[in-house]
Amino acid sequence: MAVPKRRRSKSKKRMNHANWKISTPTFYICDQCGELAMSHNACTKCGFYKGKQVLKVKVKSTPTQEAPTEETPTKE
Repeated sequence: MAVPKRRRSKSKKRMNHANWKISTPTFYICDQCGELAMSHNACTKCGFYKGKQVLKVKVKSTPTQEAPTEETPTKE
């Protein structure tokens, strides 16, 4: 096992620990659908990456027209 040759000072140790911080992820706007997607990842909405489709994404079906729901009468 490696053994340090010299003692590390408090300031050097603290300077090293100060660089451990969380950075915010970077995003880009998808060319196909215009949604925000994480860099170097395929778009989760359309499945395209660098102009090529790499994922098959299921399209959520939207109801064409919903029937009116019955509301319970409220006391006024």
